[in-house]
Amino acid sequence: MDVTLLTVGDELLAGDTENTNATWLARQLSARGASVRRVLVVPDEHETIADYVREWRDAYDAVLVTGGLGGTHDDVTMDAVADATDRELHVPEASREAVERAAAAYRDANPEEAERFDLDLDVEAWAAVPEDARVLPNDPGLSPGTKVPTEGDAGAVYVFPGVPDEVHAMFDRVAEDFGGSVVSETIYTGAPEGALGPALDAVRGAFDVAVGSYPSGEGPNRLKVTGEDEAEVAAALADLEDRVADLTD
Repeated sequence: MDVTLLTVGDELLAGDTENTNATWLARQLSARGASVRRVLVVPDEHETIADYVREWRDAYDAVLVTGGLGGTHDDVTMDAVADATDRELHVPEASREAVERAAAAYRDANPEEAERFDLDLDVEAWAAVPEDARVLPNDPGLSPGTKVPTEGDAGAVYVFPGVPDEVHAMFDRVAEDFGGSVVSETIYTGAPEGALGPALDAVRGAFDVAVGSYPSGEGPNRLKVTGEDEAEVAAALADLEDRVADLTD
């Protein structure tokens, strides 16, 4: 299963917020055997978001979009996804009720802030999702996410909030959608990266796997073997271990 991640937010591009969502989602997807083929950060721009969703939906099995949900002026993600999937936005009753409950719970728990800031939400703006899409409730937060299903050769589109705790909870609702045959194994070596080239090339040439070398800067370097056949990966890993051992003997 080939998956892409589109993370939305001017604050990510400015470096004001660390993009932990992309790292966390990539790790979750890889652990399930899916292949993450693209990770991109884009600004809060309707057309940019829509263009990438449209392009990637045609090319990959799924597109995961995070950030830019809600009812403020720069929350354009849901509308952009609706455009990219040729849908109109609408407000399902379940989505409306969920936003109203979350807003009421916040006002009850924070009466002074609610009165001071006049927290009168535009519920429709916060609750809107593309037509015919599945609503993904946002238990820790306010604005729901959504899943626009596959159609013909087009992949599914998942839209999550930007707050990490909300992303984690929402992903758990759809985690079973993601899988694949990709297998990865990792070893560590004290050999310097500059000495590893011949060993890595030999393993790549002998086995149907990808081999990556990732220097840590401190401590041992990490070597990762990835493929779609568990036995092939195991054999490649054993061969790599032998070759690396020879470098450190």
